[in-house]
Amino acid sequence: MKRKAIIVSAPSGAGKTTIVKNLLSVFPELEFSISACSRVKRESEVNGKDYYFITADQFRTKISNDEFIEWQEVYPGSYYGTLRSEIDRIWSQGKTPIFDVDVLGAINLKMYFGEAAIAIFIQPPSLQELENRLRHRGTESEENLQTRLKKGEKEMTFADKFDYIVVNDEISTASTKATNLIKTFLNPDKNKATN
Repeated sequence: MKRKAIIVSAPSGAGKTTIVKNLLSVFPELEFSISACSRVKRESEVNGKDYYFITADQFRTKISNDEFIEWQEVYPGSYYGTLRSEIDRIWSQGKTPIFDVDVLGAINLKMYFGEAAIAIFIQPPSLQELENRLRHRGTESEENLQTRLKKGEKEMTFADKFDYIVVNDEISTASTKATNLIKTFLNPDKNKATN
């Protein structure tokens, strides 16, 4: 079996996590790639399920030991990255990793995997709608919300670096588009025969 990877990215609040969860429910051959991060674990999160939570010092040690495929200092002192051991874990199960990562992490993963990966950018219909969604969540302070919006505006300028852009103006439509892209990517020969 040829080893493949699926990369899904978006500005915070665009709906990528919901779309990734849907893809995992549709495709049993996919396995969520758990990122490592140095931020504090939220109450609802589980170590080894949502993230591998490690300290900033441990993260920097793993960087110097070349244990990451990619990593970013997303916010000052707040690191996120993909461990090589995580990809090996997924591939050893005969599954395809699916990544739910920030935009620069996604671009780095696409460069690493090349043609063996599909990179999908989930785009909000507008910055105003992105702000509405983040406010509706009610999980951010005003300062954090403004930081996420500035980051989101910058991230949207990288959309053309992805293989596909899916505009999420309605979650079920966007999920269906993403599902069809993944179906074609995972089984290109089968889909050529039916088209």
